[in-house]
Amino acid sequence: MGTVTTSDGTTIFYKDWGPRDAQPLVFHHGWPLSSDDWDAQMLFFLQQGYRVIAHDRRGHGRSDQTSGGHDMDTYAADVAALAEALDLRDAVHIGHSTGGGEVARYVARAEPGRVARAVLVGAVPPVMVKSDSNPGGTPIEVFDGFRSALAANRAQFYIEVASGPFYGFNRPGAEDSQGLIDNWWRQGMTGAANAHYECIKAFSETDFTEDLKRIEVPVLVMHGTDDQVVPYDDSAPLTVKLLKNGTLKSYEGYPHGMLTVHPDVLNPDILEWLRS
Repeated sequence: MGTVTTSDGTTIFYKDWGPRDAQPLVFHHGWPLSSDDWDAQMLFFLQQGYRVIAHDRRGHGRSDQTSGGHDMDTYAADVAALAEALDLRDAVHIGHSTGGGEVARYVARAEPGRVARAVLVGAVPPVMVKSDSNPGGTPIEVFDGFRSALAANRAQFYIEVASGPFYGFNRPGAEDSQGLIDNWWRQGMTGAANAHYECIKAFSETDFTEDLKRIEVPVLVMHGTDDQVVPYDDSAPLTVKLLKNGTLKSYEGYPHGMLTVHPDVLNPDILEWLRS
């Protein structure tokens, strides 16, 4: 574990496990979580011989709780600072949900040689919010509701998200896990309320269309068809159409948090694609 300081003086916490001469896999977490959300993936790929790295986004987890910078441009700049500090080359950047947007923004702008591939899982691109140009998107009122619930009682809101739509535990016949719910809540409450509040705008209103068009490296797009947080139809199929070298892999009935509830399926699929 370590930290890197960005150009505006923000301290970013990160984990860095495995051989320094192995290909690095860099994991980007979703809202409002931390690098701890990647435990199942970091352990798996560490055992496969990769160098695995994950950071806490500013305002999340153990990174600094800043007053500003809670936007995709700054998030991507923070990743660039981490990549430069660790001198990462030919890295694979893997992002879930908001982290998928962060990956798209960073990879589109990365220095030559820094990135070999990317993986977007249940990711927010191309753009989430409904508009005239994105009629299938989620109405702004939904995100306004997120902000209101967070401001009114963040602790209760996070319990409801984790025990409901995030992992699909609200579906008939679903077998929930109190441990996963508690761990989601723990990660969320470790971060800053202001950062989480402002990040809702960042993940819901940022348009990644031009980023996706600029990406040259191969990208694997993975998405569950029963994603209640980032609806499938307005995300993965549209993202793949914008990419120069994209591969879509859909998971019938899987929820938004499928990396955590189905790592036995997704981890081998990512590994197979990396080795292909």
